[in-house]
Formats: sequence, C-alpha cells, structure tokens
Amino acid sequence: MSRLRLGVNIDHVATIRNARGGAHPDPLRAAEASIAAGADGITAHLREDRRHMTDADIENLCDLVRRLDTPLNLEMAVTPEMVEVAVRHRPHAVCLVPERREERTTEGGLDVAGGHTIVAPAVRRLHDVAGARVSLFIEPSLVQVAVSEAVGAQVVELHTGAFCDALRAGRTQEAEAQLERLSAAAAAAAARGLEVHAGHGIDFASVAPVAAIPQVVELNIGHFLIGEAIFGGLASAIARMRALMDQARPTELK
Repeated sequence: MSRLRLGVNIDHVATIRNARGGAHPDPLRAAEASIAAGADGITAHLREDRRHMTDADIENLCDLVRRLDTPLNLEMAVTPEMVEVAVRHRPHAVCLVPERREERTTEGGLDVAGGHTIVAPAVRRLHDVAGARVSLFIEPSLVQVAVSEAVGAQVVELHTGAFCDALRAGRTQEAEAQLERLSAAAAAAAARGLEVHAGHGIDFASVAPVAAIPQVVELNIGHFLIGEAIFGGLASAIARMRALMDQARPTELK
C-alpha cells in the first residue's frame, strides 16, 4: 500500500487575516510552508459568504500549486456558482461539502442520498468539464457510500468529527462505535472502487486510529495544525502529524 497522504487545509490562516483586515497572515505563505514541510497536497474551502478564503486567494493558490506541482483540493458547496469557479480554475480535486451560513465550520456530511438529483449533475460537470477528481464529504454511512458511487464520484471523504469528539470527551464506547462505523464505510467504499479519504476534527490524539484504517489513503487536516502552529510553528506541527500517521500504519502496509 502507498504512503498515507496528508492534505493541509489553510482556510483558517485566512480567518485570522480577515479578523483584522489587510494582507497578513497570507494563506499563500501557509501553503508554501506546508508543502516545504512535507504536505502532500493543499486543501482550501471557498465558501459562498467568503468568510475566509477569497476568490483572489483561490486564483493565487492555483498558480502556486501548479508551479510547485502540488495537488489542490478545492472544497465547495453544491451550487452553480461554485461549480463554475471550479470550471474556471480547474483544480486537481474538488470536494463537495454541505454548507450553511449560520455554522462556524462545515458540520456533518453531505446528504448525497437526499440530494442526489442536485449532486449528480454537479459531479458530472466537475469531472467532465473542470477535469477534477470529485470527492464527496459524507458521514460514514453505507447508504451514503452507495449513492456516492451511483452519482459518479471518484472519492469519498469520511467525516471523522463524531469519532474525534467522542475520543476527546473520554466517551470510550462511543468512540469505539464511531471508529467501527468509519472502518465499515471505508471498506465498503473501497470495495465499490472509490478512493477513501478522511477528515474533520483530527488532532495528535485521534489521528492514529483513523490512519490505521487500511483503505484510507489521505487525511485532510486544517484547524488543528493551524492552531498548533501558533505555539511551535507550522513545520513542526506537520512533521509531528506526519510521524504519527506513519507510525499508525501496520508494518506490512508501509
């Protein structure tokens, strides 16, 4: 099995910048630093309300990752406006996520089963016209996995928030149950030919169990790494996360 990939989400560098206005800190600089520190890709979410990343950020980021030959995973809502942004910029990958203006960050997975008539044409246009690998950010549900395949996605990203929250709170039985859900969904997705990613809420304490799921090939982590960077630097936070990911893989899978 190939090495588990780490995608670093730089959204919250832009959140800090926007809190005061101006140009500092620059999320582009965070992307460069993440790549230099060993990130396998960069993730950025262009929200409809532009609360963190802006259109100019995405344009500059696309130029940067092409120059550095690094994949960009562009997260977005399933709307005509966002689909056309992807068509214009042609990122390596697009991850479709649920989005509500009142939420602080993306909460819960995309209901592909309930919204398949909207999701399916977006997936087709993103793949056929934008040339992107299309991922759907879903709960670890066998139903959502099955419908993700049916609408033509190439990738599913499993929402790890419930597992991470239970683990942090010391709810051991709940955490074990959520990890079983993640493992079952990952196995089902891989059996259907879908590439499996995971993300949301992952920190140093919760990364190992997720990284040990053999079907998962990529983790996308943002808020925690940006927060840790305040105390020890971004390169140090990425290096430690990378080491924990590598240690979590059974020897025979490395």
